[in-house]
Amino acid sequence: MEQFERVIRTYADMVYRLAYAHLRTPADADDVFQDVFLKYAEKSPAFASEEHRRAWLIRVTLNRCRSHYRSNWWKRIVPLDEAAQAAAPAPADPELDEALSRLPAKYRIVIHLHYFENYDTSEIADLTGQRPSTVRAQLTRARQMLGSLLKECDTNV
Repeated sequence: MEQFERVIRTYADMVYRLAYAHLRTPADADDVFQDVFLKYAEKSPAFASEEHRRAWLIRVTLNRCRSHYRSNWWKRIVPLDEAAQAAAPAPADPELDEALSRLPAKYRIVIHLHYFENYDTSEIADLTGQRPSTVRAQLTRARQMLGSLLKECDTNV
C-alpha cells in the first residue's frame, strides 16, 4: 500500500496535467486520473525502472483519454463550458492556456509531453505510437499555430 501511495504522490500531477491537456475539462481529467491509478492498482505491474513506470502511466493516460472520446456516454452529452471554466484551476499564463485550448488534441499532446514533461521526439513517438518524424512535424505545426494564436491574442488586447 505504501508503494501505491508513493506512486500516486510522485505521478499524480503528471497524469492529471496530461489528461487535462488532452480533454480540457477538469471533470474528464479527474475521471481519467482515477481510471489510470485504478488500472495501476489492479494490474500491479512490475517495472525495470522508474522511467519505465512513468512511460507506462503516460501511455495508459493517453489511451484512456482516447477511449473517453469513443464512449457512447461522451457522444450523447452536451458539455457545460461555463461549469468547466468555473471549476478549472487558474492557469499561470491565461493567454497561453487559451491558445493551447484552441489547438487540436494531437498538437496539445505533443506540446505537453515535450515542454511540460521534458520528453524528446523519439520518446514521444514511443509513447504515442507514432514515427519520430511525425512527432517532429506535429511539434513544428503546433509551434506555428501557437505563434499565430498568441499574436492574435496580442492584437485583440
